[in-house]
Parts: sequence; structure tokens; C-alpha cells
Amino acid sequence: MINQQRRRLLESRVWPHVQTPAQYVGGERNIVVKDHRQLRGRLCLGFPDAYTIGMSHHGLQVLYSLMNRRDDWCAERVFTPWPDMEALLRKHEIPLYSLETFTSLADFDVIGLSLQYEISSPNVLTMIDLGGIPLESVDRTMADPLLVAGGPCCQNPEPMADYFDVMIMGDGEPALPEICDLWIDLRQRYRRDDGTFAGGDEGRRQREEAVAEIAQKLAYAYVPRFYHPEYEDNRIVSLSRTRDDVPATIAPSVISDLDGIPLPTSPIVPYIDCVHDRIALEIMRGCPHLCRFCQSTVIKRPLRIREVDTIVNAAIESYRNTGYNEISVLSLSSSDYPHFAPLIHRLHEVFRPLGVNISVPSLRVNDQLRTLPQLIGNDRRSSLTLAPEVARDDMREQIRKKIKNSDLIEGCRVAFENNYESVKLYFMCGLPGERPVDLDGIVDLAEEIATVGKQVKGRYPRVTASVSNFVPKAHTPYQWNGMQRREYFKWAHKYLWSRRKIRSVNIKCHDIETSLLEGVLSRGDRRTGKVVRLAWERGARMDGWTEYLDPERWWSAIEDAGLDVERQVHDKYEMMDKLPWDHVNVKFGRAYLEKEQGRATVQLAAMANAT
Repeated sequence: MINQQRRRLLESRVWPHVQTPAQYVGGERNIVVKDHRQLRGRLCLGFPDAYTIGMSHHGLQVLYSLMNRRDDWCAERVFTPWPDMEALLRKHEIPLYSLETFTSLADFDVIGLSLQYEISSPNVLTMIDLGGIPLESVDRTMADPLLVAGGPCCQNPEPMADYFDVMIMGDGEPALPEICDLWIDLRQRYRRDDGTFAGGDEGRRQREEAVAEIAQKLAYAYVPRFYHPEYEDNRIVSLSRTRDDVPATIAPSVISDLDGIPLPTSPIVPYIDCVHDRIALEIMRGCPHLCRFCQSTVIKRPLRIREVDTIVNAAIESYRNTGYNEISVLSLSSSDYPHFAPLIHRLHEVFRPLGVNISVPSLRVNDQLRTLPQLIGNDRRSSLTLAPEVARDDMREQIRKKIKNSDLIEGCRVAFENNYESVKLYFMCGLPGERPVDLDGIVDLAEEIATVGKQVKGRYPRVTASVSNFVPKAHTPYQWNGMQRREYFKWAHKYLWSRRKIRSVNIKCHDIETSLLEGVLSRGDRRTGKVVRLAWERGARMDGWTEYLDPERWWSAIEDAGLDVERQVHDKYEMMDKLPWDHVNVKFGRAYLEKEQGRATVQLAAMANAT
């Protein structure tokens, strides 16, 4: 049931005048188009960034496939339009629409947005506003779609709390269908005989009761409107419920049998180049390691795996349905998958004759790395990507990243012997207790790997040390630590460059302003939502893209909103302080995080004394 009138208007007045119109026209291979008149419910899955990013997100393909397997629901897609497209939609009064049927967002029953990184927050407001939906949840009635958020940014839901009706904690596969079905039941309860809904105050009251029922029935569903924050000394001191029938804390949704959740085997094939043009297969969820800086290892517990046969069969079917020439196996640490060697052997056995490359983007640095390049193979010139995070053993002990430089260097040697052309290393700077010697280690390690490459290949290979600026995230043992200030990161980046001696070694430091804004948005309380709205109203769009980010726009919004960045981002919390995200539960809970913070503090003191 395609809205042909809207499509004709777009064809004549909009698409010819925007860059890369193929990202707005739909019709790609493997899309699912259903007649809305035959359905119980309509879901639009959105990603608050450009099409090329959103279409590379495996989670969107998973949920799209999951919901479209059902005969009574459709799942369609929407992405943030670029500013040229947004301007034309506003000029011609065309609402933001789904790519499958060109249906306005306001005409769906449920809209689900995946919040993957904080700097894209203004894009959420662009999509809601362009879709013809009231920005704030309290202004909506039962006639409006239910706005649902999921993804890692929901682990601190407060900065975006005013804009969503429900925020899902944990795994989306069991949660999203359950919320969708419950919402349809609730809408039916309040629908009038003529098929319409009440407006005004009555409509808003009905919606309040409806979303309260979601909060009561679904333990993983956070409905922010029923929680009132209170502040003292520029920090949150309490989060009080405004009604007693909603839970005090929110539990995560957890898949117990990952192997029982079907992989998407007919992923949509875009018309244009995307960040990842390949088949993606999630082989494992969770991580067996407990690195103190890593939020994902905490929020994705427990560890769950898929069987080798499940993965290989899905890969074969996906290849038949797409024709991609690369398959990527995904997890937080793919080489820790317990059947890793048999899986890679099976995939090579099936796909090497077809000329299909097997990619393993997340490798663990351990003694197994010495054999992995031979196991994975490399029929094309390629790069080996590893994440040592830090370069010295005592700092690794402090962050609980238990790896050895000897394994890393030998693994790189074997990679160069197996036709790998370059190595990319991910590091962090600004960790608690960091010293100049830790920064020295980053450059020294990168240059040692370059030297090993020259020994093998006769010339220096490209080695890139990608250095991110550490942001202490919610639900990690470092959540009580403050983030380093701008001046420190400027000094650290300059210092790293001053230590480089080999020209083929590149030190690539992340943008400081982006990292600081990530700190503001990831560590903020509900008042941070006002900053997001001010920045958006002043033109913040697509700020995840360097050419669009204007940091001054954000810093002026922060100042005008009265946000105390020093208190929110840089000052340390005391162990007994209330944190903005304390009402969100994780496996092991706060007691585990407190214990790990205490151990890290002891190790930091020992490092300082040794220095």
C-alpha cells in the first residue's frame, strides 16, 4: 500500500534537487512491503543518522526481519535526512516518511529509534518534528504513535527522557514485539466508535494511563514521565516516582537462548555505498572479559552463543539472497567464541571457492592471536585491527585488560607473513591515573610493530594508532570518575605526536570537542535534554559528521541552559552519591561496580607510589 501521491510529489519537487537521492527512494532488494489495511499494527524502525550509517547497523536489520516475519505487523525504515532534504521537506510541507510505503511517521502505531551514540541526539528531534509528532511525550495523545528508544544510550536514559514515551533496557528482540502488541491493545481500548481518538486534555490523560500500564506490565520498559528528579549543588539527589504503581528500578530485557533468535538472512541491499556493504552475522552476545572501562561487557551479560551450524546456514542463505562478497562475524570479542576455529574452517570451506572473504573485526589479543592470521587467511590485501587500549602492563592491570605485548607483536608478525598490509590499533588516553609513560608506550608499541613489519616485508608497513579520549560511562566501575579536561587532551595529543619517529606510523587522535560533548550527554541528568533541544533549535544537525559539527553552538546552549559542566562531567562522584542512571539495573548490579572501583583505586595508588 504505497502512498503514490506523496511519491509523485517527491519525484517532481524533492529528489531531483538533493544529493544522493537514492537514499530516500526505497525499493531496495529484500525490502518488505505490506498492505497496511491487512495488518494489526505498523512499526517504523528509525536510525538517527544518515542512511549510509543506519543501513550498516546490524541491529536494525535484525529487528526489521524479526517483525516482518509476522503476518500481522509490518516493519518499515526511516533515517535522518541530510539538511538539503530536510529543507525541501519543510518547504513543500511533506512529512518525514518511511522508505517502504512513503507513509508519514505520524501514521504509524509505533516508532522505534536506536540510540547508538550521544552526539546524534539532535537528529532524534529532527525526525520527530519532521514526522509531525509533538516533540515531548507529555504533549501527545493516543492518536500519536508510541515513541520507543533502545540501544546503549538508554543505559543513561535521562538526557533524552522528555522525548520518548518508553525506553527499553537490554535486548530488543523479546522486548519490541511485546511492547508493540501491548500498545495496539491499549489503543483499541481508547479508540472511539468512529475510529478516532480523543484530543486535548482528555487525550493526554488517556495516553498517560496507557503508558503507565506499559510501565506496570513490562519490567524493562522505562517510562520517564513518571519519575521526577530533584537536584542540589548542581547534581541529582533523588529520582521520585510520581505514581506508586510503576517500578522503582528498571530491569533489562534478556534473551536466554540467542541461538533461538533467527539471524536476518535476507538483509536489505542498498542502492548506494554504505559504511559496511557485507553480510553481518552475530555469533555471540556478551563478553567473557570484565574490562573496567567497557560499558558493553556490563550491559550485555550474560554471555550467549550461537551454534556453528546456525551461523553457517544463515551465511549460506544470506549469500544467496544478497550476493555480497564479504561475510563479517560479529561480537564484542569474536576470537573468544568457544567454537571459533571450527566456525572459521567451515566458513572458508563453503565460501572460499565462491570468492567470498571472511572478516573478523574484533579479535582478542592473547596467545591465540599468534595463529589467527593463518586461520583467518587473507586472499586480499587487508588490515589487521586490534584494540590493546593501553600499552603498559601496570595500566592494563588497572583497567583489567589482561593482554601481553609479546602476543600482540607476534600476532602482527604472523599477519605480515600472511599478506596483511597494515595494522590499526585502538588506544585510549585520559584513563584514571594515566602518566606520560603510558603515552610513551602507545607510540613505542606502534613503532615496534612497524619495525617487525619491515623485518618481514622489507619496508615499513602502515601502522595507525587510533587514540580516543576516555569518557567514563554509566554502569562501569569508572562511572564515579571524572573525565579529563580539554587542556589535558590537547597536551596529550601534542605529546603523542612529538614522540613519533617512523613516518609510516600515524597517530590519529579523536576530536576533543566531540569527546567532551559525549561526556556531557552520556553523564548528564534530565536537565541535559534542554541543552539538546536548544542546540537543535539553533541548527544542530548531523553532528556525528565533522563537517557539520559546530562545537560553539553546543557550548552556548550548555551555558544558556545553566548546565554546570564541571560538576556533571569533570568532578568525581563519591561512592555514596546518587548517579543520574542509578534506577537502571544491570547484571551484577551496583555492588559489583563499587567493588571494582575500590580495587581500581588501590591499584592506582600502587602505580602512583611506584612512579
